[in-house]
Amino acid sequence: MSDAFRVLVIDDDPGIREYLHTVASRQGYDVFSAADGESAIAGLAGSRPDIITLDAVLPGMDGLETLGKLKEALPHVPVIMLSGHGQARMIVEAMRMGASDFLRKPFEVEELELAFSKALETHALKEEVVNLRGRVRSEAEGLLLGGDNAKMQEVRETIEQVADTDITVLVRGESGTGKELVARALYQLSNRSERPFVKVNCAALPSELLESELFGFEKGAFTGAQKRKLGKFEYANRGTIFLDEISEMAPGLQAKLLQVLQDGEFSRLGGESDVKVDTRIIAATNRNLEEAVRSGEFREDLYYRLNVVMVALPPLRDRIDAVPLLTEHFLQMYGEQYGKEVRPLSVETMNVMMEYKWPGNVRELENMIKRMVVLGSEQAVLKEIQRQDIAVAVARPPEEDALNLGSLSSDLAEGGGFDLKAISKRAARVAEKQVIERVLTQTRWNRKEAAQRLQISYKALLYKMKENGLSDGR
Repeated sequence: MSDAFRVLVIDDDPGIREYLHTVASRQGYDVFSAADGESAIAGLAGSRPDIITLDAVLPGMDGLETLGKLKEALPHVPVIMLSGHGQARMIVEAMRMGASDFLRKPFEVEELELAFSKALETHALKEEVVNLRGRVRSEAEGLLLGGDNAKMQEVRETIEQVADTDITVLVRGESGTGKELVARALYQLSNRSERPFVKVNCAALPSELLESELFGFEKGAFTGAQKRKLGKFEYANRGTIFLDEISEMAPGLQAKLLQVLQDGEFSRLGGESDVKVDTRIIAATNRNLEEAVRSGEFREDLYYRLNVVMVALPPLRDRIDAVPLLTEHFLQMYGEQYGKEVRPLSVETMNVMMEYKWPGNVRELENMIKRMVVLGSEQAVLKEIQRQDIAVAVARPPEEDALNLGSLSSDLAEGGGFDLKAISKRAARVAEKQVIERVLTQTRWNRKEAAQRLQISYKALLYKMKENGLSDGR
């Protein structure tokens, strides 16, 4: 079965039907056609179109009446009206009834291609909104399960206070704390929830590509610009745009964004006139914007425009009481998603999770629980925490056991020599001692369990404990 988009052409002119069939087929669409509204409506079940072109003047049931029937049967499928008359009253009525676009005959191939592209992209955004709506509420509830943590209570209160307004919000926090979920919660609770939510990662694209992505371009604006492209701000018109990692935006683009915030308008690349939009902006960053302003990396006037209301998300280590609630939430969510029967985690595993520092925050916890649900074993969580702890221990040995690198540097400057093998051996022992001590602490000095986690024999562990001065336990 073909995965191509399906186009239904409704027109009483055989020449137009053939022309549209040729043009749409060349674009890779599967094309079906009908000569009148009655036969088109009757054949909807068989054609199952993704997009429809509809002649405004048809024999029998006219174009507007057909449009009404189509929107009743397939409310989410975009319909492009075609007419040789282009009467203002008809255009207004067609758009009011739900037509996605209106083209006057004769039209250029580029006009039809643009109308198809625009209709399908808008339709995709609407479908994403519908699909995400339930997920957003579920994920947001999971994120906001902060127990009695005062900082999370403040986050919840701020979201409730400003969600149903058009005010600009800046969400701040470490990576993985849930900044996008806060943005989606603000959107979901707003009066724009029926309109698109458009996300743009400002760090994902070079400056030139990001500008065309945000603001679009006109045909001929640069080499390869063969037709007009709408930007994300236009797709988010009357909706919400989420600018993630806003601190990574280049200064030139910052000035253009400032214009949108101040005047609600911008110009496409290569455009001669301004485009007006009504878009709510939510921005997020994991960087210190105040330092970026002081260093000249971020515009001060843009900073104040964005920072009207600020939501600060605490790292998970500062609200560790939320770990059991979040764990239960993610267990239930992924158990349902993957059709797995899940049980509450053991007390031992939960204790390990409560002692862990969660450098990746809520995202790290979610990924661990997802892995545990898929694999059906708590060991997936324990091994991942152990692996992360080992990485931290190797990277940052405790000060009392650390090598005196300052002294070594001094010796090097004075032309002194080193026994590199001895230094390497000492570094390995420092890391080994730290890892063993950490695992013993997590297992409450249960040597048998610690040996299993370290993947060595019980006797080998006892020997290494003695060698590292850990034989006396706690």
